[in-house]
Amino acid sequence: MLSLALNVAARRRWLRPVRLRDSVGTSAPECVVIWNLRFPVFGTDVLINEDSHVKVTKLAPAMGAEITGINLASSDFSDNIIGEIRAVWLEHNVIVLRDQNLTPQQQLKLARAFGEPAIYPFLEGVEDIPEITAVLKREHETVNFGGVWHTDTSYQDKPPMATMLQAIELPPIGGDTLFANQELAYDQLSDGLKATLADLRVVCAANKAKVAATRTARIEESGKGIDVNELAAIHPVVRTHPETGRKSLYLSPGHATSFEGWTEEESAGLLDYLFQHQIAPEFQCRLAWGVGDIAIWDNRSTLHYPLNDYHGHRRLLHRITLKGDKPV
Repeated sequence: MLSLALNVAARRRWLRPVRLRDSVGTSAPECVVIWNLRFPVFGTDVLINEDSHVKVTKLAPAMGAEITGINLASSDFSDNIIGEIRAVWLEHNVIVLRDQNLTPQQQLKLARAFGEPAIYPFLEGVEDIPEITAVLKREHETVNFGGVWHTDTSYQDKPPMATMLQAIELPPIGGDTLFANQELAYDQLSDGLKATLADLRVVCAANKAKVAATRTARIEESGKGIDVNELAAIHPVVRTHPETGRKSLYLSPGHATSFEGWTEEESAGLLDYLFQHQIAPEFQCRLAWGVGDIAIWDNRSTLHYPLNDYHGHRRLLHRITLKGDKPV
């Protein structure tokens, strides 16, 4: 038990409470404890029921929030609870709810409270639940599933609005996930480049070699026989968030191949520049997982990258994506 406690402490040692400021600029406590109070968390009012003892802490200046002290396994997923968690999620782009340890059926119930679960096109589900995909790397494998910067399944006409991932098995160290805020990435562009991108559309394909290679082992085990060459979509390079109205870059190294009407060769220079800009360190946060943690991120405004730094160890997470609309 001591080694387990030390491992959990090591995973989270980089997290520190942050000082918040209220709407008039005065200092607030270093962490936020919710006792049936409505309070500002970086522009979002949050209300949790009166018996809760819940804490919200930012993961990084750019994005991300950690929520602790809430037990979803015993929750009825009321509109109030889900609505307030969702408000924090929309404000911070990615949230992590610590120590949940939900069963697959409970995770599916939570996902349905947030939206409509989607079915991943390439793999069968787990435990007869087609909505849940196993994100797995075995001890002997050297390639991790989805191990490139990307937003999930942007090769679909209506890509998922969100992804919900629960950690089931983790290596003793490593296996963190990086996220990059694409609203900040867009905001930091020059006015001239924003004007250039305003009317551009990008071709997103499932068969881009680097990301396709990360699915190979899992498809061999539980694939549906879908031809990756059949899945492609065209989306605006700059999309407007349907809930917040904020603009963000919507392309990624994982799936973007060219601009509509441009050849791949003509597109390469600008795409490469944008790919590098999108993942600038100041746009990022880093999530260190604990078993039972659930992360929910907004695919409409973030990229993510699972680090592959734990060769020789097994890592298993359960993923559900939530249906989205056509990017505009």
